[in-house]
Amino acid sequence: MSSAAARALKFVSRAALSWKPTRRPQQTLAATVSRSGVGLHSGARVTATLIPAHAGEGRYFLVDGEEEARVAAEVGNAEPRSQLCTTLRRGEGGGPRVRTVEHLLSAMEALGVDNCRVEVSGGDEIPLLDGSAQEWVEAIRSAGLCAAEDTSGQNLEKLAPQINEPVYLQRDDCFIAAFPSSRIRISYGIDFPKVPAIGCRWFSTYLDANIYSSKIAPARTFCIFEEIEKMRGAGLIKGGSLENAMVCSMSGGWLNPPVRFEDEPCRHKILDLIGDFSLLAQNGNQGFPIAHIVAYKAGHALHTHFLCHLSGKITVDQEELAGQC
Repeated sequence: MSSAAARALKFVSRAALSWKPTRRPQQTLAATVSRSGVGLHSGARVTATLIPAHAGEGRYFLVDGEEEARVAAEVGNAEPRSQLCTTLRRGEGGGPRVRTVEHLLSAMEALGVDNCRVEVSGGDEIPLLDGSAQEWVEAIRSAGLCAAEDTSGQNLEKLAPQINEPVYLQRDDCFIAAFPSSRIRISYGIDFPKVPAIGCRWFSTYLDANIYSSKIAPARTFCIFEEIEKMRGAGLIKGGSLENAMVCSMSGGWLNPPVRFEDEPCRHKILDLIGDFSLLAQNGNQGFPIAHIVAYKAGHALHTHFLCHLSGKITVDQEELAGQC
């Protein structure tokens, strides 16, 4: 990463990010809903139960129902070196953690579930389901949404982060940039030159609940067939299968067609980005900033590193970032 790219975030002015009233109340679920399935990396049978929460509480996880194991869905809890998923951990070292949160958080952010208690049982992972966010969208819609009330019975206005000047972070040819915009827009590029069936693609879209539900949520996670043995040797993707992930061979193309979209891998990267950027939220406010986000070959580490600095929690360390991405 060039020193100029590091400086681009290292000296972000406080004016770059502000919080804007939305004139809408914070929301929560109208009823409890749960889904069960296999954890991507553990392979364990796990259940996530989504429970309405008070306004101002935000989104948080409880592992095995223990209050002391509460982990807020905030960027300060994102593990910087989490492999092939987003992991949240409260505190340093051996604090409680929850893994593979990005698909559920993506659906909650896009559909406006601002406050939610998520109880996780059977393990420390969110169930992968079919590898997309489609089942989470269906679960949220079946439960319904309502205005959240605080402990005094009052509604709280929802605030949204807004980008006021361009900011970016780059590592080699991977980057994330945020530009001022009156609406949320996301443009994402991927490049898999050794996998012709995936190749180099871009997808760009505005974001609202309907667009997300039809164009982003159904896109499934994917992997390269030739890399599976190495990942499993590292103790990862024990729960991965042809039923919950798209698998593509460098020479043979997709092993479990049909794809839901011609550019499904690129759309899934946007799904992940929304889930990771939801971690900018605090106290029941919106997480995804009002901006045009442009990302190329970025992943979970670059997503959360960008947010950490944008929120003032860290400064950019070039060598550390290169090791994480």
